[in-house]
Amino acid sequence: MNEFPLLTLTIWLPILGGLVVLASGDKEQNLSKWTALAFAILTFVVSLGLWVGFDSGTAQMQFVERAAWIPSFNVEYYLGVDGISMPLIVLTTFITIFVVIAGWEVITYKPTQYLAAFLIMEGVMVGVFSSLDAILFYVFWEAMLIPMFIIIGVWGGPNRVYATIKFFLYTFFGSVFMLIALIYMYFQSGSFSILDFHALELGMTAQKLIFIAFLLAFAVKVPMFPVHTWLPDAHVEAPTGGSVILAAIMLKIGGYGFLRFSLPITPDASASLAWLIIALSLIAILYIGFVALVQQDMKKLIAYSSIAHMGFVTLGFFIVFTILANPDVSGGSVMGIEGGMVQMISHGFISGALFLCVGVLYDRVHSREIADYGGVVNTMPWFGAFMVFFAMANAGLPGTSGFVGEFMVILATFRADFWWAFLAATTLVLAAAFTLWMVKRVVFGEVKNDKVAALSDLDVRERINLGVLAAAVLALGLWPAPLMNVMHATVENLVDQVAVCKLPTAESGECARSRTEQVAAIVSQP
Repeated sequence: MNEFPLLTLTIWLPILGGLVVLASGDKEQNLSKWTALAFAILTFVVSLGLWVGFDSGTAQMQFVERAAWIPSFNVEYYLGVDGISMPLIVLTTFITIFVVIAGWEVITYKPTQYLAAFLIMEGVMVGVFSSLDAILFYVFWEAMLIPMFIIIGVWGGPNRVYATIKFFLYTFFGSVFMLIALIYMYFQSGSFSILDFHALELGMTAQKLIFIAFLLAFAVKVPMFPVHTWLPDAHVEAPTGGSVILAAIMLKIGGYGFLRFSLPITPDASASLAWLIIALSLIAILYIGFVALVQQDMKKLIAYSSIAHMGFVTLGFFIVFTILANPDVSGGSVMGIEGGMVQMISHGFISGALFLCVGVLYDRVHSREIADYGGVVNTMPWFGAFMVFFAMANAGLPGTSGFVGEFMVILATFRADFWWAFLAATTLVLAAAFTLWMVKRVVFGEVKNDKVAALSDLDVRERINLGVLAAAVLALGLWPAPLMNVMHATVENLVDQVAVCKLPTAESGECARSRTEQVAAIVSQP
């Protein structure tokens, strides 16, 4: 155990900050805003200690904190990070700063409560990424719904009640099945430790049922087709900060769940049902891309774009089994998972920035309809430059972070199946089509109306927000090595875990055989 409880501080510091801001009330709004920003920045600085002190040469959990919580059920306050969770924690603390700054002047109704909700949600999301006890994970997982429920329900648009209830029901429904799976594994292992679950031998029937239970929870969060319909509604009705957190962080929790639970706990079921996830991922990439093409609301377009891009993440995670079935290209399995991880981090930067750009226009014109704009660059040159840059990154322009993850996943998919890769690569065309089509109609052309003609360009606060995110997109696009080095040992260890059969000897007959033989047998079945 580390002497300094860095993870505990990263979780509870923003939650404490949220309570302090909440207690200050609306009478001292300026003090509340500065307090919220100070806690957000301090939490990010603390989280950087994870990055600086992280040993990238090992796959072992680091910064481990462990204490009894509910001894009668072996439930513990058990925290730790590895190369998969640590980058997501830093992304969470990083993005929260921009959310606080973005709402600084825009939110006039109960701004103190607004900022407090985001700080509390930040701590809860860090708790999700760092929990190594299943019940602690579940508590944070469910607690995450409450601040977002309030944010959309209180500061959302005209249909916020509908969007909020739909968001809550979808996410809560899947979580119930996950809880049942966690309780079942507790009775099998006598522990709620997630690492103990990784070592648990389970029959194929049990694995498939547990895999489906996890799938119902994580697929909704990603979200995967066909349980994606809550996301566009939530994005459209959410305030700008809510959309940023939804796209940049909350969607990544579903992808994280697949890596932390589904693959290592149920590798045999994952191998058997990988075709389903691959099919749903390709549908998300293709079908949702066409859906995005016809959107007239900028937020809806970016929301559907997020679903398509997250399809790359799940595709990269689950092609590992097909690649392992061919020993000549087994190196691509690591590349697929790492590409999915890079895509998650990159999408956090790009989607967050795009929603901030839409928020800038909405604050001035109070419309998200593409038809209400045109020629914005003539009156907002700084905004136009940022909008075009982030649109290019969203389309996967080489040199930006949007290219790196997608290229790695497509390259790994080529090693699994040419036609899968061909279908996945079409998203580069679709993403360019719907993103640049939006930019052409909003940013370029002649000024269409008096509202656009009267627009004022970005102020200092907005330039700082978008400028730092642009630097992050460029940095990851030009030099992804630091991120990939951090996760490499952990991803290699994960691939080693899924490459070995976990079926009980009595059921498998050859439990020690490699995943290569097992997957080959599955693929060869008619």
